[in-house]
Amino acid sequence: MSTLFTGISELRTVSELGTLRDAALVATDGIIEWIGPASEATAADEHVDLGGRAVLPGWVDSHTHMIFDGDRSAEFEARMAGESYAAGGIAVTMNATRQAGEQRLTQLLDQRIAAAQAGGTTTMETKTGYGLNVASEAEAARIAASHIEDVTFLGAHLVPPGADAEEYVDLVCGEMLAAVAPFCTWIDVFCERGAFTEEQSRRVLTAGQTAGLLPRVHGNQLGTGPGIALAVEVGAASVDHVNYVSDADIELLAASNTVATGLPACDLSTRQPLAPLRRLIDAGVTVAIASNLNPGTSYTSAMNFCVGTAVLQQHLTLDEAIKAATWGGARALRREDVGGGKDAKGRPAKGSLVVGAAADLHVLNTHNAVDLAYRPGMPLSYRTFVAGKAVN
Repeated sequence: MSTLFTGISELRTVSELGTLRDAALVATDGIIEWIGPASEATAADEHVDLGGRAVLPGWVDSHTHMIFDGDRSAEFEARMAGESYAAGGIAVTMNATRQAGEQRLTQLLDQRIAAAQAGGTTTMETKTGYGLNVASEAEAARIAASHIEDVTFLGAHLVPPGADAEEYVDLVCGEMLAAVAPFCTWIDVFCERGAFTEEQSRRVLTAGQTAGLLPRVHGNQLGTGPGIALAVEVGAASVDHVNYVSDADIELLAASNTVATGLPACDLSTRQPLAPLRRLIDAGVTVAIASNLNPGTSYTSAMNFCVGTAVLQQHLTLDEAIKAATWGGARALRREDVGGGKDAKGRPAKGSLVVGAAADLHVLNTHNAVDLAYRPGMPLSYRTFVAGKAVN
């Protein structure tokens, strides 16, 4: 089944094609078959007129925590009143998540995916990490894998209250990892003060790699530390947060294949300095932008908001911010186009609009994508298409 999309005022392809004006696109069976001027478009089985609106690749949200229950609004209010953020509040969510049950967690995940898609997100990653015992982590991984392709094991999110840190790391690297590995692609660790040390983090990532999982790292959120260097050492696909970076960290990232992922909504919520994305890009580091949807420090999947913040407060150009939230996120998930619209595994690429890539489209309710920053906070997402099919 083929679909012709017309009425595209500007098509931001996030590729060498650049931005096309008065454009059209043909998708067949969910894959982009043709892109070009509307005047040259040919007929297809179906025709969708987008009414003169701007079109982007769907957002690729490469860092979320969608499997949780419970409320931490009181913690947020206290933080806004002046209390500082430190790792530890996760325990509140842990108790609620353990008690929620599969039916409720599935319902909550469905709702969060729908909300993200309504805001233009077409590809997302999500993590475990709020159960922090074998049964709950396995449950979270199983539920997530039935909805989302990129699932990350984050048993090393925090040491549960009352547990011995070394014994807990043994559990994460042993029985817990064995229980979740069939459902996960990635393994992650919160390498940060108040969470896991460099050596503990290395143990977790090495165990995950031995089990066939690919590494990613939470690092350098609360201060300078070993997270970035560790991520580069183990060949992590991404290191996320990166609020505090040294010149040496930047040199390591620029010479590596590790993506530095900024989480603007989280930075605002925790009142941490915004990640220095401008400095990283100028140094040649590949940068992504993600929502970090979670109940404690970034309760939002609004990638439009994150992109607008990156432009307004982190000094990215609009094109740089869009690229970071699409192609950059795809690179952080190893889903970027490496040729012919395919990723390294031969799957349809995400995060750019080229022939052979997935027909994942974010249609804005405006003729110019600059309104993402020019009109911050406005409801600019009009329709979202995943593999050429409308999902909202």
